[in-house]
Amino acid sequence: MNETNLYRNRRKTTQLLVIAGAICLLLLLILFYSIGLFDGIFKAKPTVFSAGALLVLLILLIVNLLSLRDKSAQIVLNERYFLGKTTPLAKAFGQGEWQDVKFIDLQKVGGDTMIIVTLENPGKYKDRLPSLLWKMAYQESAQELNIMYSASTIDLEPSELYQLFVSYWKRQK
Repeated sequence: MNETNLYRNRRKTTQLLVIAGAICLLLLLILFYSIGLFDGIFKAKPTVFSAGALLVLLILLIVNLLSLRDKSAQIVLNERYFLGKTTPLAKAFGQGEWQDVKFIDLQKVGGDTMIIVTLENPGKYKDRLPSLLWKMAYQESAQELNIMYSASTIDLEPSELYQLFVSYWKRQK
């Protein structure tokens, strides 16, 4: 059986973690300034904002550092199914079947370009996702489920990953 396994690109991941670390340092400096460490004047709003943002970013940074130990494929594509771990939604969703794919699109979402796989028959996959992720992925008006995959941590560019997804999907038509 023909199968493509895409693994983490250490250089890309390290670059993302260094940027996140730099932002953490900036937020830490803002926090120190806000609590009055430099000028003796306490500023409540910047303190709350910088402390909250720093906490969230540190948690995400630690989770991503721990995920570096995972040596398994980030995206697996074969003739029967697709599987990905590049976004929290894709990781929670797990394995999808090509026969349920209605459309595949490439879209800019925030600062990343995502491959969006639109699935028919969403009831088949409902029990896989927690309710918050289900609400993000499910379009009630169209009765479709949209699962997003990112190329930000693997060796391919988004357009190349998109072409790879489409080529496997077209084999099933």
